[in-house]
Amino acid sequence: MQRAMRLLEAVAQREHGAPAKQLARDAGLALPTAYHLLRTLVHEGYLRREKGLFFLGEATERLSNSGAQQKRRSTVDEALAHWRDTIGAPVYFAIYRAGEIEVKCVADSASAPAVEEWADFRETGHAHAIGQCLLSQLGGEARRDHLERYPVQSITPYTVRDNKTLLRRLDRIGRMEPVVERQEYALGTVCAAIPITAGTTAATLAISLPVHQADRLLPAAHQLQTEIGMLLGTRAISISI
Repeated sequence: MQRAMRLLEAVAQREHGAPAKQLARDAGLALPTAYHLLRTLVHEGYLRREKGLFFLGEATERLSNSGAQQKRRSTVDEALAHWRDTIGAPVYFAIYRAGEIEVKCVADSASAPAVEEWADFRETGHAHAIGQCLLSQLGGEARRDHLERYPVQSITPYTVRDNKTLLRRLDRIGRMEPVVERQEYALGTVCAAIPITAGTTAATLAISLPVHQADRLLPAAHQLQTEIGMLLGTRAISISI
C-alpha cells in the first residue's frame, strides 16, 4: 500500500504525465515493482495511461473531491457550533438546490435546542424564515414554480395566508436583510435567516429562539451576520456541500 501511495504521489507531481521509469525513480522503487503496481493502479482506475505516460485517473480524482468535500463539511460544522455557543441559539445552514429546500447542517445543544421539524421543511418554505430567505433570493419564475409545487397552507394561526401575500412579502425583503418569522412555523418560536449567495446558489444561515426571547432575535441575527462576513472573508467556508 505504501509503495502504491508513493507512485500516486509521484504521478501527482508530474502535471504532464511521466513514463514508468521516471516514476520508479521518483518513488524509489525497482522498475519491475513499479510496473506491477502501475498496471494494478490503472486497472483499478486510480491511474490512466496515454502514449506511455501515466496520469491520475478518475478514481483518484473522486477520492480527492470526496476528501475536499468532507473538509468543507467539517469546517461548516465547526463554524455553526462556534456560532451556536457564541450567540446562544441553534444555528441552521440550508441551501436551495434543484428546486428544493435542503437543510444541510444544524448545530444545537440541550440549552439551545433546534426547532422540531414537525412539518416537512421542504413543503413549508413559506412558513419558516429559512424557506422565506431562500425564496427571496430566487427570481420570480423560480418562486412561482416552487409555490405551484408547494402552495401556501396554514401551519399556525400566524402563517401567511396565500401565495400572493407571500410573494409581496418576498418582494419587500432587502438584498442582505435578515428575514424574520414569528411563530409562523412553530408556536412559541421565532426565527431569523441571513441570506448568502454565491453564484447561482441561494443559501442561508438561520437561528431560532423561544418566543419569550423575541427581543434577542434581531441583535442575535446581526451578530451572526457579522460573524458570517468575517468567515467568508477568509474563504474558510464553502456552501458547496
